[in-house]
Amino acid sequence: RMDFIPGIDGPSEGVPRVLACFSNNLLRREPLKLVDGGESQRTFVYINDAIEAVLLMIENPERANGHIFNVGNPNNEVTVRQLAEMMTEVYAKVSGEGAIESPTVDVSSKKFY
Repeated sequence: RMDFIPGIDGPSEGVPRVLACFSNNLLRREPLKLVDGGESQRTFVYINDAIEAVLLMIENPERANGHIFNVGNPNNEVTVRQLAEMMTEVYAKVSGEGAIESPTVDVSSKKFY
């Protein structure tokens, strides 16, 4: 049984995922909020790879049942702070607007969530 795919099969705890939060803040020209310094890490995966992983689990229930799978790519891990810096840089180039004066702000997890 598959219990949960974040952002796909229902509401999750907290706030929208980091890409959505950062995109919204950039469009509003507001600082990107880095929870607890932005040191947590994220990895991104192509949707086709994620679908292939789910299909493999479905097709192999005897091997998948009762196990937890973390589908990702350790070769592209970034900290949330690095992601904020990349997104800020790309947004400035694509939008033609100058960089935000204070692109990030640190917030505690207690205040953020």
